[in-house]
Amino acid sequence: MSEVRESAVAGMFYPEDTAELANSVDQFLAAARPVAASPKAIIVPHAGYIYSGAVAASAYKTLETSATLIRRVVLLGPAHQIGFQGLALSSADFFSTPLGIIPIDQRAMEQLSDLPQVRIFDDAHTLEHSLEVQLPFLQRTLANFTLVPLVVGDASAEEVAEVIERLWDGSGTLIVVSSDLSHYQDYTTAQQLDRTTSRAIERLHPEDIGYHDACGRNPVSGLLLAVRRHGLKATTLDLRNSGDTAGPRDQVVGYGAWIFE
Repeated sequence: MSEVRESAVAGMFYPEDTAELANSVDQFLAAARPVAASPKAIIVPHAGYIYSGAVAASAYKTLETSATLIRRVVLLGPAHQIGFQGLALSSADFFSTPLGIIPIDQRAMEQLSDLPQVRIFDDAHTLEHSLEVQLPFLQRTLANFTLVPLVVGDASAEEVAEVIERLWDGSGTLIVVSSDLSHYQDYTTAQQLDRTTSRAIERLHPEDIGYHDACGRNPVSGLLLAVRRHGLKATTLDLRNSGDTAGPRDQVVGYGAWIFE
């Protein structure tokens, strides 16, 4: 019997109703500025859609021209619910959202089986939102694709980069890293911190990103190492915070969207 990782944050981070969710994602994508690009990788935020959906959509919008070519998505995001060493895969055969189920790429799982930093650890996935909130955007943007979901715990940039390299492949594989930026600073301070982090991403300098600069620092750092080795260029598409979207400005969370070509 196939195992399904059911959605954990539908109705909280994004709409639970199928039609409402599809309409919400489509509206974000329709409002995003068109950019001529065919990215190999993207970094997108993972807050509730009212806060970061528009920022995430700016990166997902760039996938429209290559959507039919992408057959696999390697999705990495930080652990928020449980601490652990390394990177966690899921034993599920499918991940589910109100928009349907996404098959897990079992061949890719086998490709990672000999890496000591990777293991199947379902507890890391059960309530984790950093991966889940990306799935409806992928479902509304791409055609048929398989998923390699990786929750990143305490792992070095090199350990994450090794996993990404193992699954790099060609144009049929898209790498998505889920990360928010600074947390609970005042609006002006957050802008300054996030601009510094954005410059580090643009320059592919993971060593300039601290633990308090991005909650997804570990997967972001690994991605930057990998794309640097492949000679890719980073472009910032959007850089805002919750004070710009749907919240007060005394304590904000930063969001950004980047593509790598």
